[in-house]
Amino acid sequence: MKISIVIPAYNEEENLPEVAARVKEHLGTRYERELIFVDDGSRDDTQRVLRELRAQDPEIHYVLLSRNFGHQSALRAGIDYATGDCIISLDADLQHPPYLIPVLLGHWLAGFDIVYTQRREDKKLPWFKRRASAAFYGLMNKLSSVDFEPGTADYRLIDRRVADVVRSSPDVELFLRGFIHWVGFRQKRVEYTPEPRFRGTTKYTLRKMVKLALSGITSFSVRPLHFATLAGAAVSSLAFLYGFYALYILIFTNRAVPGWASVLISVLFIGGIQLLVLGIMGEYLGRLFVQSKQRPPYLVRETDADLVPPRSMP
Repeated sequence: MKISIVIPAYNEEENLPEVAARVKEHLGTRYERELIFVDDGSRDDTQRVLRELRAQDPEIHYVLLSRNFGHQSALRAGIDYATGDCIISLDADLQHPPYLIPVLLGHWLAGFDIVYTQRREDKKLPWFKRRASAAFYGLMNKLSSVDFEPGTADYRLIDRRVADVVRSSPDVELFLRGFIHWVGFRQKRVEYTPEPRFRGTTKYTLRKMVKLALSGITSFSVRPLHFATLAGAAVSSLAFLYGFYALYILIFTNRAVPGWASVLISVLFIGGIQLLVLGIMGEYLGRLFVQSKQRPPYLVRETDADLVPPRSMP
């Protein structure tokens, strides 16, 4: 029985030796194992550190992407290259505690195909990050047809069958967090308290958080389009009613139709709704445009010599 550990990394040179040591410590020697680090176009010495770790330990492998493709694409690359009977993914900053690995494996051996983790709310986290996370999951649940539990992330175990489904997905921009929930299978939740970042600073900026949220919403729901339809219908109805009111005042009374203020407010209101609707439609059209080109979700610049390429390279 073989266990694959996938660890995406972006500018994490200081954390790599520690995360490798802790993962191997908690994984033990009971199973055949492989650790696959995926460098997502780092600009520091992450690649050099990975080569050194590989030279010291034959169980450690690395995949160097040609540029920064994003966390989800790096995860997908690791899953594509993994050859284990199950695959565990976790971040390189050690906020995903490796001591949970035996717990995840225990549930997998008990028959669960997906064992995902749910973060308990940590009051020590910055207020903005906690509120942004709550808003993200709240918005996802309102707009998506998939149920997203608050605090779930990309620290999970998936069975080989689930990994094969992920590999066969034709989505260019695959939102793994939602896709894993969508595929079904037998799933088990494990709660944990996040550890402090071992070293360095977070690489997950506000821009990346917003991009992830938009990707999740547009990947698993057309409800924003329904909202755009309803908003357009409501505004059109109000505009027609106001038009009838203006005609009534003009024809049947001696009062002048209210002037620039009411016209300006109406134009700005209707124009704002139109821009909102166009923006929502543009997000979906943009995803269709990217998908239609069928470009690979990532490109590999280098791997270690012993890493087996996927059966069908992206």
